[in-house]
Amino acid sequence: MAKIAMIGAGSTVFAKNLLGDILSFPELADAEISLMDIDAERLRTSEIVARKVGEAVGARPRVTATTDRRKALEGADYAINMIQVGGYKPSTLIDFEIPKKFGLRQTIADTLGIGGIFRTLRTLPVMIDMCRDMEAVCPNVQFLNYTNPMAMLCWGVTRATSIKTVGLCHSVQGTAEQLARDIGVPINEITYKCAGINHMAFYLTFERNGEDLYPLIRKVVEEGRVPDWNRVRYEMFTRLGYFVTESSEHFAEYTPYFIRQDSPELIEKFNVPIDEYIRRCENQIAKWHKMRETFESDAPVEVRRSHEYGSLIIHSMETNQPRVIYGNVPNDSLIDNLPRDCSVEVPCLVDANGVQATRIGKIPPQLGALMRTNVNVQELAVEAVLTGKKEHVYHAAMLDPHTSEELPLDKIWELCDALFEAHGDMLPPMK
Repeated sequence: MAKIAMIGAGSTVFAKNLLGDILSFPELADAEISLMDIDAERLRTSEIVARKVGEAVGARPRVTATTDRRKALEGADYAINMIQVGGYKPSTLIDFEIPKKFGLRQTIADTLGIGGIFRTLRTLPVMIDMCRDMEAVCPNVQFLNYTNPMAMLCWGVTRATSIKTVGLCHSVQGTAEQLARDIGVPINEITYKCAGINHMAFYLTFERNGEDLYPLIRKVVEEGRVPDWNRVRYEMFTRLGYFVTESSEHFAEYTPYFIRQDSPELIEKFNVPIDEYIRRCENQIAKWHKMRETFESDAPVEVRRSHEYGSLIIHSMETNQPRVIYGNVPNDSLIDNLPRDCSVEVPCLVDANGVQATRIGKIPPQLGALMRTNVNVQELAVEAVLTGKKEHVYHAAMLDPHTSEELPLDKIWELCDALFEAHGDMLPPMK
């Protein structure tokens, strides 16, 4: 019987989806599910939901819930991480509101840029401590990380600890489904090879029965059928020749091209949703109490399989059924023109031997060059946490493509100082 620890299980909706995926497999129906969160009330709701999910799919899991992380991890075969250090209030609001005072506009701010850097500063130390617990009580665990900034956190954890880690996102499979709809080809007829870094991987091939489908994607542009919400990515596709995996609202702040002080009209032209993550958070918070009432009532929960990779990894490792997923892993000679040991997103074979990354070789030079502008920021943010050198936070910010486009150096330094002060004890001590 596999033991699966879910850290940050107070993220009830996401936990529900993952549990539905896991417990729908007959081989995992009697798994031990250990839920952990620092918020006891949300944890209680998730425990109720976990039991309801088991009933809905006819499973017999052993469900426990605790606020003690080490206890939750003890003897775990798999650990799933979905924490958000600092939450929406105060930390996420700080990451948006203070940069805004300096004239720096953001959309999601959880992966790169000022928001991603400071999210790394407060999250990576917690994840390293979490992995230290794993080294003590479940050293052979397979760690599945869903928390952003994915690349920075996975890079830092694999540098600092011995825990087998793979970062999981849904942008590869999610964007493939979006493209399938845009070109009118059923997704189950499409095969692709994708590689890069998290949120900036590109489809190197996109085919049906050996037929290149990129001409159909170009027709979407030529015929004026680009969805309004996806203008940024299609613009980058016309410039680079390959389609990127992460959404337009994310991608707009990974580059210096779309949110610019000198060209404010670009925001409207490319439909860039400034402060998008704030709106999403507030909408989720507004819906939470009603959702909680439903979850804790006698009403059954609806379970539908998601496209997340987590359950597939666990099932393949338990049953030896081979599958290919896309995971974020260290660049151990996987992509030649990206820095060694940075976190890359590549196809991975999963079976009883675990998660085995696929060597890609050299990717198109324009893609590698663009990715390296983001890897530079990731490297310095990780270095800041692991060495405790505050100077690298400023270096990361000054090299960030979007931040350096919007602000001069002295303002970047002032902004970092203001964020250090506002976040206070949420950040690790630095010199």
